Amino acid sequence: MKKWLLLVGVVIIVVSIVAFNSKFYYPSLPVNSVSKKEVLESLNDSSKEIVKIAEENGYDWFITRNEQGKAYENLKRMVSEKGWQFKNQEGSGFFFEKDDKN
Repeated sequence: MKKWLLLVGVVIIVVSIVAFNSKFYYPSLPVNSVSKKEVLESLNDSSKEIVKIAEENGYDWFITRNEQGKAYENLKRMVSEKGWQFKNQEGSGFFFEKDDKN
């Protein structure tokens, strides 16, 4: 009986370690080229507010911390630094304008 409990205990510990390292409990990413663990490490290692995590299918993917609405302000600031002017927000969509482009 003790061997059975010891075996179950070891299996639970191993599964817990694997689960913690894989970060399965976080939501899935919209990109396949990086893992959740890599994304979290890049965010924690950087002093920047927004961190580029991948270039995939012609798009640049960024991540930021969502601290009481600061994510929206970080996004607006980053895009404004590229010369775009914030116009409005509709739902989760942000609209910017530069020259004659939207």
